[in-house]
Amino acid sequence: MTGSTLTAIDPATGAVIREVPAASGAEIEQTLVRAEEAFDSWRRTDFSERADVLNAVAAELRRRREDFALLMTEEMGKPIGEARGEVDKAAWAAEHYAQFGAEYLAEDHIDSDATRSYVQYLPLGTVLGILPWNAPFWLAFRFCAPALMAGNTAVMKPDPHVPGCGAAIAEAFTAAGAPEGVFQTLLAATPDVEAVIRDRRIAAVSFTGSDRAGAAVAAVAASEIKPAVLELGGSDPAIVLADADLPAAAEVIALSRIINAGQSCIAAKRIIVEHGVHDEFVALLRERLAALTVGDPRDEAVQIGPIARADLRDNLHRQVTETVAAGAQCVLGGELPSGPGFFYPVTLLTGVHPGMTACAEETFGPVAAVLAVEDAEQALAIANDTPYGLAASIWSDPQRAEALARDLVTGQVAINGIVKTDPRLPSGGVKRSGYGRELGRHGIHEFVNAQQVWIGPKRG
Repeated sequence: MTGSTLTAIDPATGAVIREVPAASGAEIEQTLVRAEEAFDSWRRTDFSERADVLNAVAAELRRRREDFALLMTEEMGKPIGEARGEVDKAAWAAEHYAQFGAEYLAEDHIDSDATRSYVQYLPLGTVLGILPWNAPFWLAFRFCAPALMAGNTAVMKPDPHVPGCGAAIAEAFTAAGAPEGVFQTLLAATPDVEAVIRDRRIAAVSFTGSDRAGAAVAAVAASEIKPAVLELGGSDPAIVLADADLPAAAEVIALSRIINAGQSCIAAKRIIVEHGVHDEFVALLRERLAALTVGDPRDEAVQIGPIARADLRDNLHRQVTETVAAGAQCVLGGELPSGPGFFYPVTLLTGVHPGMTACAEETFGPVAAVLAVEDAEQALAIANDTPYGLAASIWSDPQRAEALARDLVTGQVAINGIVKTDPRLPSGGVKRSGYGRELGRHGIHEFVNAQQVWIGPKRG
């Protein structure tokens, strides 16, 4: 969209802090030309050269941790301590693939009627990453580190509300001496993205965001017969059974619910508690949630910053009020605050039942919804009663919980611990939470050509 502008608003104040012209048609074309030209040489580099680039970028991220963290705090309200941790985690992702990429993509030798036969994993071309605002550095490297280590080039289209973060990531690659065109940030307006996906120079797409937007991206990619990985929304259950360590469960579930002000796809959103320990657990959870500090994300003591945008906060409050109107009890928070910024209080809802808004929709904010169940069987049924299937946690005897995990329709399960993403382990969902996997060995295999090589002569 020629003439459009990307606007960053500080969610702690509501003030415009950055306005950036969206990429013009000519700039989009130049980006794709550079990516294609860079691929021809990048795909021929060996793993050690690619690793050197990723390690250099990781070092640059760590060197400028404070600057990059502050950008996140300014543009999407992440508390400064969390923001520093995100920069470090992004660097870790780059370092992980630099160390293990060659091992993950080693040839698989397979016996057949050939003298020798094997599968080698070759890059596809340029991968387009279409990313959201809620973890701009981590999600960038979750997408680009495996893609680059596999020999692809990467074009990242960040969310229009975090243009400064997107530009800073590209700057880190330049400062680290990465070859021109290997990684680029494309500050394109959303209406221009479809044409980029369709462009012949884009080989594959990685998308993180809502299921609605993911469905649109997937449809376009499929119509061009291009592979895509989708990491979409979640209504993640945390199941607390009667034999759980209740204080530990309350501590971790409270943390899971409020990281990034609750604006995380894999945060615990529906807390399903066995009836016999419900009241005790709710008291423990309430105590921990009530002790948390909401405020200016630049303040080192603040644990919860603002919601990223006014419209997102309004939607969150609608979800709370509709759930209470349907019969749930609000035992903490739930009041829309006055004053500048897009803050929302830590909120605890009890007496929640399936079908209420807080269960039927993904809640993106510091709102915990607690459901009481009679037993583990009912807990599993409610946990799976959602169109999403991203992640879940179970709090119980480890052996029992491990058996129950097989009945959860989710992409990942944490037992007696927090649900998180880790460069060493695959992450992704099922149902409307998406398809494909990121991270670990599985993630780097998403955007490669698994080429079979058969070498004769044929054996007897």
